[in-house]
Amino acid sequence: MRFHIVTLFPDAFRGPLDVSILKRARERGLVDVRLYQLRDYTHDRHHVTDDAPFGGGPGMVLKPEPLFEAVEGIRRSVRAEGRPSLEGPLPVVLLDPQGRLLTQAVAREMASHEEIVLVCGHYEGVDERVRERLVTDEISIGDYVLTGGELPAMVLVEAVARLVPGVLGSEDSAPHDSHAQGLLQYPQYTRPATFQGWSVPEVLLSGDHKQIDLWRRRQSLLRTLRRRPDLLAATDLTAAERAFLKSRAAAGEGQPPPVGNVE
Repeated sequence: MRFHIVTLFPDAFRGPLDVSILKRARERGLVDVRLYQLRDYTHDRHHVTDDAPFGGGPGMVLKPEPLFEAVEGIRRSVRAEGRPSLEGPLPVVLLDPQGRLLTQAVAREMASHEEIVLVCGHYEGVDERVRERLVTDEISIGDYVLTGGELPAMVLVEAVARLVPGVLGSEDSAPHDSHAQGLLQYPQYTRPATFQGWSVPEVLLSGDHKQIDLWRRRQSLLRTLRRRPDLLAATDLTAAERAFLKSRAAAGEGQPPPVGNVE
């Protein structure tokens, strides 16, 4: 999978891309990240990428010309390589607080593409014609303010890259992460079995994988009930699981699960 990132600050990506899972994925050719300096697509002597907003107001707005030229240049290079993604439109994603919230479902959607262009917003945002005529999607990583789209782009790359086949050491890892199935992850333990008098739950040492799976599922449900009950409305629950949650809620461990899907 290939990410094309248009940014004013390409050096911001050097560290995060060169460590851990992303480093190994890039070395193995599973993930390719290409950085494009937005100033390279200007034609004035000062390489100006922003200007004051029409109508007045504080801050500066990213100009449309360099953004259009950068993305159109990427499109041409992808076509020239004959990449399969261009059987359909090339996704162009603006990282922006006005976009839809990045969730695990959105990450899975993004992972279905061979190529994605990420445009890092900055300053007071981008010229509205970029939203209307250039980008195909807008993504936000949360309801708070950041200086630019560089950190959100890193988060998106990490979230999506983990879903590319072969990137994780075990293909079983991603499905068990928090939010992967709409629930928070169950508690995890490792050696030693007893630490400072605190012991690992006996079921995890039993070798009974059916009981371990049941314990993990219930713990995942219970943790979600306590911490993110809003997630349960969109989760497929069996009648037994709904009864389990209702009983735990009655014991004071959270609100009863909202009405949702039942298998």
